Amino acid sequence: MSFLPIADAAFYKLSDIRPEYLTRRGIRLLLLDIDNTLSPYGTEEPTDEIKAWVSDMKNAGIKLFFVSNNHGERPSIFSEKLDIPYIKSAGKPSRRGALAAMERCACSKNETALVGDQSYTDVLCAKRCGITAILVRPIDLKSPHFAVRYFFELPFRIAAKEKHGRCKR
Repeated sequence: MSFLPIADAAFYKLSDIRPEYLTRRGIRLLLLDIDNTLSPYGTEEPTDEIKAWVSDMKNAGIKLFFVSNNHGERPSIFSEKLDIPYIKSAGKPSRRGALAAMERCACSKNETALVGDQSYTDVLCAKRCGITAILVRPIDLKSPHFAVRYFFELPFRIAAKEKHGRCKR
């Protein structure tokens, strides 16, 4: 088990991940980050594209579960709007939230993947849990704070793309 934050797969955006991709790999549970993965910071309404993606995943039998570091009401808002259970204040890269979600869904490590936009939290959490790590491009890079953070993750993003192919557009 590697503790380097290099993703097992990289996609341009969340909706590029298709149910067939997951089922071919035996993934039955997809743990989801919210902030800048599912929706930009500051928004509380999922797009129609995300609603359709969630519906496709559920229709294919993929369980979805939010594992968010957000401490506020945002996880419960998205949970209610998309009918997806959640754990907030997960403390990623701590394993606590991801393991609790796996237990609640009765899914093994081999059946679980975590998708997020950050190498040092989302990908590292997945690696520490021994589950598949999927990295997506952050939705919003306008904030200088986020741009600096993603700059320091760049070597790991490049490594994931070189190892697994370019992010799909």
